Amino acid sequence: MVQHKKVILASKSPRRQELLKQLGVEFDIQVLNIDETYPPEISPFDVPEYLARLKGDPYNGKVAEDTVVITSDTVVIYQDRILGKPTDGTDALSMIQELSGKEHDVVTGVCLQFHDRKISFSSTSKVTFDEITEAEARFYVNKFQPLDKAGAYGIQEWIGQAKIQKIDGCYYNIMGLPLNKLYNALSKEGVLTL
Repeated sequence: MVQHKKVILASKSPRRQELLKQLGVEFDIQVLNIDETYPPEISPFDVPEYLARLKGDPYNGKVAEDTVVITSDTVVIYQDRILGKPTDGTDALSMIQELSGKEHDVVTGVCLQFHDRKISFSSTSKVTFDEITEAEARFYVNKFQPLDKAGAYGIQEWIGQAKIQKIDGCYYNIMGLPLNKLYNALSKEGVLTL
C-alpha cells in the first residue's frame, strides 16, 4: 500500500490507534482539546458525526496540503438516549445492567480534515447482549474498569467475548473506528492506493 498523504490521528484512544495500525496506515498523534458540546435538539444518531466534525474545527486552515487529520467520536445509544462514559464503577454497573438482554446501537462518526475541505460520515452497528447477571457485571467492571468507554464496555474485552449474542454491522465500528468505511474514504480521496 502506498500512502500519499501524511495522516494525523486526533485521538488519545489506544483502541483507535491500534485499529489504524492494523489497517496499515502510518500516522502521528496530535490531539487538541475541545468542548464536546452538541445541540440538545439533534438526534442521538447524528451526535457522533457532529462531534467528529467539531473535533476537526481547531485544524481549520492549519492542515498542510500533503496531510489529512482524522477525528472521530463513538456513542452508545439505548432507547434514543446516549450512554456516555461512566462517571464511576457504580455508573458503569448500572449501564451494563440496563443493556443486559437488550439490543442497542453503537454509532461512530468520522471526519477527514483536509487543507481545503472536510469529509464526514458515520457508521451504526446493532449489538445484542445476553442476559448479564449482577455477578457477571460486577466481575467485568471490577476487572476491566471500563470507565473510559462509551456505554461502559469494550467489545474486545471479556464482556464482548462472553455476553454478546449478536452484532449487525461493523465490529471495528464498535471498537471506535469503522475500518471498512474509513479505508474506502481514504482510498477514494487518494490518501491510500494499492
